[in-house]
Amino acid sequence: MLALKYLLMILGIGLFGSAGALVAYDVFLATELRRLLGGRGAGEAAAEVGPLAGRPFPPVRSHLALQLAAAGALAILITEAVVVIPDGAAGVRISQILGARPGTLYPGVHLITPLVDSVAIYDTREQVYTTLASENPKLNGDVLNVQAREGLNIGLAVAVRYRLDPKRLDSIHTNLPQPVGEQVVAPVVSTIYRQLAPNYMTREIFATKREELRSKAAEAITARLASDGILVREVLLRDLQLPAEYAKGLEGLLLKEQENERLGTEQEIKQKEVKIAELEAEAQKSRDVKQAEAQAQVRVLQAKAEADAMQYTLPLKQKQIEQTKLEAQARKEATLENAEAAAQAKIIDSKAEVERQKNLADADANRIRVTAAADAERLKYEASVLKQNPMLIQKIIAERLSDKLQIMMVPMDGKNFFATDVMRSAFSGVTAGRNDDQGDGTDDPPAAATPTAQRKPRRQ
Repeated sequence: MLALKYLLMILGIGLFGSAGALVAYDVFLATELRRLLGGRGAGEAAAEVGPLAGRPFPPVRSHLALQLAAAGALAILITEAVVVIPDGAAGVRISQILGARPGTLYPGVHLITPLVDSVAIYDTREQVYTTLASENPKLNGDVLNVQAREGLNIGLAVAVRYRLDPKRLDSIHTNLPQPVGEQVVAPVVSTIYRQLAPNYMTREIFATKREELRSKAAEAITARLASDGILVREVLLRDLQLPAEYAKGLEGLLLKEQENERLGTEQEIKQKEVKIAELEAEAQKSRDVKQAEAQAQVRVLQAKAEADAMQYTLPLKQKQIEQTKLEAQARKEATLENAEAAAQAKIIDSKAEVERQKNLADADANRIRVTAAADAERLKYEASVLKQNPMLIQKIIAERLSDKLQIMMVPMDGKNFFATDVMRSAFSGVTAGRNDDQGDGTDDPPAAATPTAQRKPRRQ
């Protein structure tokens, strides 16, 4: 519908333009023709004009121009009769005869009487009116200053969200000045805050009763603007601007109060900790008492159970004692039997040891006899060898005297060290060491001298 309206508007303007262009073209042709005819002589003009000499000038096509103009006016009237209300807006029909008509035109297409009625469109979406707490060139808005009870000026940054009531747009259009935000909302907000602020101290507005002030102002603003058809959604107190000196003093006072509150809170915490410790001690005491009572009851029950169990335990103990006696008797008999068996085993072992010693003695005696016989045989062989070679005695003596001496072979009749002293002592020793090798009690015949000592038999 909106496209059709614009199309009709373009068509009407085009028709009006066409009618004007047609009339202007006809007038231009007539003017040019008169100019051409008036600048020459009558004969020349008549000769040039020829057949048109006796006819009048062509009239302007005013009838066609009027038809085109009427069609364009009709198209424009039709476009004026169609009103399109966009989303987020509403309209009020205003008559040139009766004034604002009751009722609201909501978003969509509406038909009105052209040239008699018109439509005033209002934005029905939420709008925000804001104030500043202090002058700020970067922000646009009114500065709202109020006085507290002490007379100090406080800057308030307020934000009010509001919207127009679509059902009362006719009353708003008739009774309220335009624009509504600047002419109605702003004075109401500033007036109400200036009326409520003197009821509070500066410190209360800044700290304790800030929300109270905001809620009372919101209620008053909502009620005041609702009577004019303005619906308030929310009133916000965004910021406060205190005087510089008062802000410094208040800051120090708040710090002291915060310190006092902190100390009070710590004291309360300590008291609660003491109370908790007392309660825990009492609880521990109660638990200990209950635990002691429970242990006593358990002991009583255990004693009763033991007393009851003794009735069955005594016969069992007696049976155990008898069984223990029988086991001891059995162990005693087994011990005696084991002792007898051990004695017999020791007797057998002693007999076996005696037999073994006897066998060892016989073996030693046999070995001694064999060894003695071997030694005797060896001595016989040595004696026969020495008898055949008497010079071996000197060699043996020389080897046994020292490893530093060199062996020399000299004749028996030589008058030297070996021939005089050493050999004499050697032969005398051999003669004196003659023994009874045969065991018959008589001296054996002299044998060859030998330095080998006689070995005594070893006894085990």
